[in-house]
Amino acid sequence: MAIEEMLSAEKIEKRIQQMAQDICQDYSGQELVVIGVLNGAFIFLSDLVRQMDIPIVVEFIKASSYGDSTESSGEIKFDLWPKANLAGKNVLIVEDILDTGTTLTRVFEQIRKDNPKSLKLATLLHKPARTKHALPIDYLGFQIEDRFVIGYGLDFAGKFRELPYIGVYSDD
Repeated sequence: MAIEEMLSAEKIEKRIQQMAQDICQDYSGQELVVIGVLNGAFIFLSDLVRQMDIPIVVEFIKASSYGDSTESSGEIKFDLWPKANLAGKNVLIVEDILDTGTTLTRVFEQIRKDNPKSLKLATLLHKPARTKHALPIDYLGFQIEDRFVIGYGLDFAGKFRELPYIGVYSDD
């Protein structure tokens, strides 16, 4: 097993600060419901909301399509859903990585049923080469090439989430 650093902790921190500023500017004077997609987005969400100076409510969704594989199964499983009433609210989905878009498409479909005032997406990473379901990305950390990445909340079979940087995983 080998891990090659792709994005340093410092680079991630700087980009998240800018993303938080952009979000606060867009929602100035308004409350925002921030929904993190577990498990991968928990570190990104934590760092992002600590940079915000607007009123927020934090909720979580647990959805998965990977299991213990490096490839999406295409089947989405929801284990946790927000308890807050989202009708008429500004909602921001926070995701670690937009890969195929399968999971987030289903998340967006379900949340739209709750009639939010607005629904936007903040994702730390996007792999355009793997996109099967295009979604508008309102706040993007980094666009990356099609490699399997770990660290900063992203995992391989539940491991490596604690790394302070984003690295490329290989079995070499």
